[in-house]
Amino acid sequence: MKQYLRETYYLDYSHPSVQSFAVANSNKDATAAENAIQLYYAVRDGYQYSPYNVVLKPELLKASHIVNQSAGYCVEKANLLATAARCIGIPSRMGYAIVRNHIGTEKLQEWLKTDKLVFHGFVELHLEGKWVKATPAFNKELCTKLGVNPLEFDGQNDSIFQEYDQQGGQYMEYIHDYGIFDDLPFDKFCSELKKHYGHLWEGEIGPKDLT
Repeated sequence: MKQYLRETYYLDYSHPSVQSFAVANSNKDATAAENAIQLYYAVRDGYQYSPYNVVLKPELLKASHIVNQSAGYCVEKANLLATAARCIGIPSRMGYAIVRNHIGTEKLQEWLKTDKLVFHGFVELHLEGKWVKATPAFNKELCTKLGVNPLEFDGQNDSIFQEYDQQGGQYMEYIHDYGIFDDLPFDKFCSELKKHYGHLWEGEIGPKDLT
């Protein structure tokens, strides 16, 4: 279990900004599950979901950088939740998948040239003797705009399968599992984005800093 509590380059929980965030969104008298819930909602709704600013420089994917932003994409938000959890002694690890977004905005699908979201990030937290999945990517405001119920988290049950919109239509489908990691697999993350979204690093439009 030690590897899921350790500090890493990306999960840099000794940084004052990360510690301040973790302390502000937890209670020393609360249970681990109660604190995990509080951290989940702080990340889910405290940071707008935005997939358009994917600048893949290692220093920009550190929790200490993410915590001071106002928005982030799924990998960034998962990284922040995992880091804040470790900061207060909750073991955490990250999972990544390819998901098909059936009602994604036309703007996003046109930009990505696909309805697949590659390397979609979520977190597993070790609570009450078991690993529980939590997906803090999509903030409540965005979900309301898209007509989708936001993913809630109770600290006991997996919160990952946002399968249907409010009208019962299929929303998101997991089609590939990259596995579980104790740290951000930066090289694999970059290679998968380049493999699936290589056009974003061509020409004059889109991210430029794929290392």
